[in-house]
Amino acid sequence: MSYSSFSDVELAELLKTDDSAAYTVIYNRYFHTLYVHAFQKLNDKQEAQDVVHELFAQLWNKRKALNINANLMGYLYSGVRNKILDQISRQKVRDKYINSLQGFLESNYSVTDHRIREKQLTELIDKGIADLPDKMREIFELSRKKSLSHKQIAVQLNLSEQTVKKQVNNALRILRTKLGTMLFLSL
Repeated sequence: MSYSSFSDVELAELLKTDDSAAYTVIYNRYFHTLYVHAFQKLNDKQEAQDVVHELFAQLWNKRKALNINANLMGYLYSGVRNKILDQISRQKVRDKYINSLQGFLESNYSVTDHRIREKQLTELIDKGIADLPDKMREIFELSRKKSLSHKQIAVQLNLSEQTVKKQVNNALRILRTKLGTMLFLSL
């Protein structure tokens, strides 16, 4: 008996009776057409193949409940279309999740990276200040850390305001030179 000459309706009826030869003929008759259609929509060979194989597996599993009166091809196309839409929907959800996860990781990394760099820079500045000569360091710390004016520092340390200004400027020059080199070496 040559199943290839049977109509779609006859093949569908035979399929309901667990006829695997009828299933094979349906598969061979429509696989390529459905695959091309799926590939055109998904642009991925493996996904297209998976969608069509999934449809044919479902066809076999639901063969007893099949209600195909005249248009097996229409039934299969509808099944493939629905599976493609499901696949696209799952892909969109997956992409959205991956993008949100990537954004979260990048923002977390950025904050963490920023904090690490800020801590390293603070350590470099503190080391640079610690390396200043004692009197210069004391004047600089009163100026920058305690926010005292040159006049207030001069009164507190019994120095001229000009000396305080000169010491702060010298400290800044030394720190710029040292920190520039240290920052360059640390990066």
